[in-house]
Amino acid sequence: MELDQAICERARLSRDPRFDGRFFIGVTSTGIYCRPICPANSPKEKNVRYYPSAAAAAEAGFRPCLRCRPETSPGTPAWLGSSTTVSRALRLIEENGLGEVSLELLAERLGIGSRQLRRLFLKHLGAPPVAVIQTRRLHFAKRLIDETDLPFTEAALASGFGSIRRFNASFQELYGRTPTELRALARKAGVGRGEGYQFRLPFRAPYDWNALLQFLIPRAIPGVEDINEDRYRRTISLGGKRGHFEVRMHPRGDALDLRIEFPDARSLIVIVDRVKSLFDLRADPSDIRARLERDPMLARRVAAHPGLRVPGAWDGFELSVRAILGQQVSVKGATTLAGRLVVAFGEPYDGGGALTHIFPTPAVLAGTDYSSVGLTWQRADAIKQLAGAVRDGEIKFAGVVDPERFIARLRELPGIGDWTAQYIAMRALSEPDAFPASDLWLVRTAGVGNPQQLEARAEQWRPWRAYAAMHLWQNEEKDANDLLHVYADSDRTAVAGRR
Repeated sequence: MELDQAICERARLSRDPRFDGRFFIGVTSTGIYCRPICPANSPKEKNVRYYPSAAAAAEAGFRPCLRCRPETSPGTPAWLGSSTTVSRALRLIEENGLGEVSLELLAERLGIGSRQLRRLFLKHLGAPPVAVIQTRRLHFAKRLIDETDLPFTEAALASGFGSIRRFNASFQELYGRTPTELRALARKAGVGRGEGYQFRLPFRAPYDWNALLQFLIPRAIPGVEDINEDRYRRTISLGGKRGHFEVRMHPRGDALDLRIEFPDARSLIVIVDRVKSLFDLRADPSDIRARLERDPMLARRVAAHPGLRVPGAWDGFELSVRAILGQQVSVKGATTLAGRLVVAFGEPYDGGGALTHIFPTPAVLAGTDYSSVGLTWQRADAIKQLAGAVRDGEIKFAGVVDPERFIARLRELPGIGDWTAQYIAMRALSEPDAFPASDLWLVRTAGVGNPQQLEARAEQWRPWRAYAAMHLWQNEEKDANDLLHVYADSDRTAVAGRR
């Protein structure tokens, strides 16, 4: 990725937070690399080198700064210019947790040669895939050292190291200190820890936390999710183990605070990455704003809701079921149906307060009788067909490298048309350019006459059409959750309904 030296220099000297995670600074006189916001005295320009990723700085021989902690930066932006291949490769790496991922396997999944993939990583990230994966592992391990009381043996396994010896050696080599010394430094610096596993998840400001919660509150699945005006809680299940987490805005307003209660530390990085997707923490609002505000109609809305995010999903199957339940009924009605579904078929769980169940699995929902829940036979059949396809591996929400094929496959299922498929891609895949153009509320709010005209106008919003949809769904006079949305799936005539 070409870095503009003049822009990087201005951002470094001003410690501009908008550039945090967009590049890293190597200081030749110290051998350390930092974030642009590092509070340390600015080095002389002749001693500075700029790198597009932490992995690139590490590959060049620099070690991470202990003061600004590069492992806690917002990370690589979700969209790397025109490189959808690199973006999707990073998504595959994240979905794999900290398991071993070979360059050849990654390239095969993406449908390109391993040499080409390596060239793309070097072009956009300044480092090969193996270095990116290794840096990711070390950064997560450093966060476990700093932000938890996890014993080092468990921290080593949780961060993908095969042994405590390798774990200790890696930190001695990279930081010149042992994990014990690093943890002592973190405690001295006041890095927080508390009950359960706690992490600070930074984001690029601005971030409209209130708008995101207001979108999620009425759609919360009873028993599974518990959301109020300042925090989000939910139950989770991974690898046969169950737990829950809670997310709040940090008091300083520059990060989300995540607290996890889960019995297996090896799942922590998967949980953290899913939470980042759920709350769209990898987005770069400056890039999104720059594109959307070119349209005068959207410019006013972007100014009214700076930092508006697209809510993701903890689980793609769960989100898809919730989307089907929301067809042709109110938000409140769909939430009621979701609660009945969970009570009837979910696993009981004692998470305290309103967290009472784990959402039912595809295997359970594929072979059940829905008569006790009160669903129409069409909606029950749609859920059953979707659940069967997911259970049998015909539809997967992880490892998707071609969203268009994914959307086309969803539309082959009964009861799922283009609106529902696009909405699922928007939230379950965190696809920034997914766009339910057949939503007649979007048509009306955009001031066009039909979905075809909306599609044409939306071309100028690429690759951020999902964010444009969120802005158009906002209402300046009423709470966005009270809006009646009218949509038309491609396999049915226009119907009044709510998301």
